[in-house]
Amino acid sequence: MDTSDYLGRILLVEDDEQVALTTQILLERAGYRVDRAAEGVLGLHMAIVDDYDAIVLDVMLPRLDGLSLCSKLRKEARKATPILMLSVRNSTDDKISGLGTGADDYLAKPFESRELEARLLALIRRERRQVFENILIVSDLKLETQTLRLTRGGRELSLSPICLKLLTILMRESPHVVKRRDLERQVWGGVMPDSDTLRSHLYNLRQVIDKPFDLPLLHTIHSAGYRLANLESMR
Repeated sequence: MDTSDYLGRILLVEDDEQVALTTQILLERAGYRVDRAAEGVLGLHMAIVDDYDAIVLDVMLPRLDGLSLCSKLRKEARKATPILMLSVRNSTDDKISGLGTGADDYLAKPFESRELEARLLALIRRERRQVFENILIVSDLKLETQTLRLTRGGRELSLSPICLKLLTILMRESPHVVKRRDLERQVWGGVMPDSDTLRSHLYNLRQVIDKPFDLPLLHTIHSAGYRLANLESMR
């Protein structure tokens, strides 16, 4: 398979050898790399220690059933890997139980190959889109909005809550100019600060994200507002 056709890495947890083999061949032909586990304890271990784009998980498994595996993966291991649950059980209650343990989708057996591929691809695309949206990058400045981890050139940075709010707004709008009034409204709402408050916070923001580095990213655009951008790359 050409690496340009590679869609992602899948963990298939299925104890029925024939179903597992057929599903693996199907997914590999579609462009995935597939690892397999034939029972729940091994499947849970693999899901925790490795990073997969998605997990295809059967409900009925030896040693540890799929519902328990899913619950442990979410609540104890805190892993958010997308899970497509498979089962011969197709009642509404069964689907609610599966989704209630943390599965992202539920597909009844027997299933058509095209439906499995479509649902799996949708899960992976959604997860990748969410990951991308949760990471803001301007030049070598990177903010992970879920964990609030901020780095520049790989160096960890720390900001006050207000400066972090200002930076998030500026990064989301980059490279566009954000008006002073819009910044104040988004950070302080209807209670507008005095004229020096925003200026002071922006000064502190510059001290952290710009002063230790050669290339300034935060720019004051006189009579317009503020811009966070690598202006050299825009010339």
